[in-house]
Amino acid sequence: MNRTHPQNVDATSFGSTTSFFTGQKGLCKDCSVCFPCTRRCVCVAAIVLCILGVIAAIIALVVTVGTPPHTPVNRLCITTNNQTGFLCDNRKDCIPASQVCDTRRNCANGEDEQETLCSDLPNSLPAYLIFHCGNPSFWIYADKRCNGINDCGDCSDEIGSWASCPPCGPQQWSCTKVVFYIYCSCIPRSLCRDGIQHCFDWSDEYVCTR
Repeated sequence: MNRTHPQNVDATSFGSTTSFFTGQKGLCKDCSVCFPCTRRCVCVAAIVLCILGVIAAIIALVVTVGTPPHTPVNRLCITTNNQTGFLCDNRKDCIPASQVCDTRRNCANGEDEQETLCSDLPNSLPAYLIFHCGNPSFWIYADKRCNGINDCGDCSDEIGSWASCPPCGPQQWSCTKVVFYIYCSCIPRSLCRDGIQHCFDWSDEYVCTR
């Protein structure tokens, strides 16, 4: 009896490889694409898992440690009359420092009266808004420094070394010493020759001209 030996079988006798795999559920239509596709899918899945892991770690850190503090907004500005001011949220309006925490909403959104600023005066105010007088028990708003008025009560805001005030301006008269402690070293020229002694040497009545 003749034995039939295995012969090389032509794949075309069973149809192409495409047709062979097409009928199988969940497999690629083309065998040559199947394995590259699988590797690509594994890589994408791994990247997505890594990203999700990082996000989960960040969320866990925020929950554990807390949200990082916001960077304080710099609201220092200079008013139209060259005084220290407070910049409103609109980044346009610059109100005088002394209008902060005065119980009136001077900024449109009321940020000049917010509790974080006004809860513990002057400690809750930014340093640029306040001026410490010669007497540690007293402080004034920074825009009151060098305004010609004795706001501190000891003239430290007008003639003190910390105040660093410029010389009397053209609309002021310089006194070596004032009689009335409302002023310190400069008096308004409108007070010259008004019949009232403001300077110790009477220069406001005999020398000064308006």
